[in-house]
Amino acid sequence: MALPDFWGRQDAQRISSDLAAMEDQISDWDGLIDEFNDLEVLAELLSEEDDQGLRNEFFSRSESLDDRIERKRMELLLDGQYDRSNAIVTVHAGSGGLDSQDWAEILYRMYLRWCENNGYKTKVLDYQRDEEGGIKTVTFTVEGALAYGYLQAEVGVHRLVRISPFDTAKRRHTSFASVDVVPDLPEDAEIEIRSEDLRIDTFRSSGAGGQHVNMTDSAVRITHLPTGIVVSCQNERSQHMNKAVAIHVLKGKLYELSLIARQDELDSLHDKKEISWGSQIRSYVLHPYTMVKDHRTSVETGNASAVLDGDLERFLLAYLRWKKR
Repeated sequence: MALPDFWGRQDAQRISSDLAAMEDQISDWDGLIDEFNDLEVLAELLSEEDDQGLRNEFFSRSESLDDRIERKRMELLLDGQYDRSNAIVTVHAGSGGLDSQDWAEILYRMYLRWCENNGYKTKVLDYQRDEEGGIKTVTFTVEGALAYGYLQAEVGVHRLVRISPFDTAKRRHTSFASVDVVPDLPEDAEIEIRSEDLRIDTFRSSGAGGQHVNMTDSAVRITHLPTGIVVSCQNERSQHMNKAVAIHVLKGKLYELSLIARQDELDSLHDKKEISWGSQIRSYVLHPYTMVKDHRTSVETGNASAVLDGDLERFLLAYLRWKKR
């Protein structure tokens, strides 16, 4: 279908993207209806004859359908302006030294597993590893439909309780890390950034495991002076490309700031609040018992290992429901 001449290329791309998303939604709902109808037929057959093979198929497909319906219920709660957008995620180590840096790396791996399990692509923009262990901070993009809508549930301070692998006395330690998530805004998003409000520093890039190391000062760190927001990028091939990506990340953070009305929410979202006791949104306890509990929704599970392996659905859905109250 030809588009009117007065529509520009970006308008055409956005409309095509929205149309494709709607077609996918219709296809998903049609698939759910077809599967439900097939299960009704299986149920009728089982009512006439108790066949073990059919019974196993019925319960297996019913469980799978239940998971798909739960996912659609989550999608119905995502109606924000940029909920369908890609996401930019940053994990910062908090108070606790090596334990917190190791905890930040565990969280980073947890999100990578969740992305892999749900078909999202990731790309590292900035990765600052500590020489002694763990990571100080990592920023990465998550590409795919509804990435920001889902991952906004993770914004805040995450607390870990465990026997420290860095303590020779094997004592229990508490560690903290913060997670920040902003939408990956389209290029035409109207976010004003004045050059005089920026301090731009360059430094030598260094990647995870020695990768992407550049012998020139190509990495870029940008400080937005009015808000104190700091963003950096080091994984692109040139200083110019790193600067462009960092500006793009900054736009997302400034957009998120514009949505926050209360100062305490603002501080929590952008790490101005201390990353320590009393500020956590979720606790992960590995000793003396195992439990993960979200303090906003009160949802909890004893299967901490599954959560750390990327099983976040119950927390994401509970947050979306809690947010809509």
